[in-house]
Amino acid sequence: MTVSIPEFSGARVTVAGDVMLDRYLFGGTSRISPEAPVPVVHVRQTDDRPGGAANVAVNLSSLGVATTLLGLVGEDEEASILGAVLQSHGIDCRFSVSSDRPTITKTRVLSRSQQLIRLDREEPHGDAGMSLAGPLQQALAGSDVVVLSDYGKGALSDVAALIGACREAAVPVLVDPKGADFDKYRGASLITPNQSEFEAVVGACGTDEELVRRAQQMLTDLELGALLVTRSEKGMLLIETGAEPIFLSTQSREVFDVTGAGDTVIATIAAALASGERLQSAAILANLAAGVVVRKIGVATVSPTEIQIASQPRGPGDAAAVTEVELLALLEEARDRREKIVMTNGCFDIIHPGHIAYLQEAKSLGDRLVIAVNDDASVGRLKGPSRPVNSLADRMAVLAGLAAVDWVVPFSEDTPARLIQAVLPDVLAKGGDYRVADIAGGSDVIDNGGEVRILPFRAGHSSSNVIEKLAR
Repeated sequence: MTVSIPEFSGARVTVAGDVMLDRYLFGGTSRISPEAPVPVVHVRQTDDRPGGAANVAVNLSSLGVATTLLGLVGEDEEASILGAVLQSHGIDCRFSVSSDRPTITKTRVLSRSQQLIRLDREEPHGDAGMSLAGPLQQALAGSDVVVLSDYGKGALSDVAALIGACREAAVPVLVDPKGADFDKYRGASLITPNQSEFEAVVGACGTDEELVRRAQQMLTDLELGALLVTRSEKGMLLIETGAEPIFLSTQSREVFDVTGAGDTVIATIAAALASGERLQSAAILANLAAGVVVRKIGVATVSPTEIQIASQPRGPGDAAAVTEVELLALLEEARDRREKIVMTNGCFDIIHPGHIAYLQEAKSLGDRLVIAVNDDASVGRLKGPSRPVNSLADRMAVLAGLAAVDWVVPFSEDTPARLIQAVLPDVLAKGGDYRVADIAGGSDVIDNGGEVRILPFRAGHSSSNVIEKLAR
């Protein structure tokens, strides 16, 4: 099913809710602390990302929507960091600052792609006497749609009044709910609970028919315009006043991480509605966007081109497999978001642990990892007539299924120099014992202000070794 992607650039959306800073500490660990039976992590990299309502705003910005964000933060360094990251995405931040409450910060310590511990620094704002009612009233005149992102941290303690203000201004208000009391969201244009959140309010639903019946009852009881229940691998259910229920099947073939998927869903719906789309079309777009984002690790966003590619009929496992034209469009959007592009290349005929470790390390050098893959004829010229063992389509499908990989693109020449010149990544990575001067396209990347990194392969692993073992 190919869908039409609206022009999001004219849309204006205001997000209000619980803003957070998600902080990731990455490092290696090789020993146990002598003070306690816990691993010692040597932190080498810190990554600060917007979370909660701030992630909804970043999702909107990634689609090209003019976005305003309202939230409560502390008078601290974390608020400054969060504001700077959001402003780099072009988001208009209008924070209310508390002198006695910290900015909500969730710190995750990771080593070898495993989360070891999460440290939360927060004090709910609900009893701090602060309200987003005033800032929202000021923002309504410049808003096509309002999103209320409730993470139960207190920023939306007066959510009923905020919904009332939106209704009085005739601005559609979408709510991502939290908790077991949905009555406070009465009168919203749309609420978007996941099925677990929905069943926590109405009780377990054993069949789709029961799910629909209880959703329709909630729609009536709470005087809602519509209800969208997200159902993980089962897709979504859309219940709209005066319309037949619509089940949308899931669009993702591999699920790596559902973190932040709800933020992507409500952001995409808001963007589509603010661009003049009907709710059913907006839900279809959101379903496609969710299918893209759950293939990514951690809190992530999607772009219009990624949604367009996801809407096109393609083979299994190929959500990250793209043509050169598609890749260049995706990279243009990524650079608009100031993402750092890493690129590598190879035949990748038989994937082994050395490849996995190498690609994970390459991904750690930036935000997006692009792999250029030799087509079958090119592999044959390089490796001999018995290669490749696996076809280009199969090799791309395997690479596209790896969590570290964002996009896989084929090339037909003996070297990827021309493609690298077209992409000009921020970092060109190559595994092995090459010299920088000998790497195809390396000089072009350096001349453009980028860098070339030589990464070690894991000893004892190679496609040739695997083939020799099979032959024996």
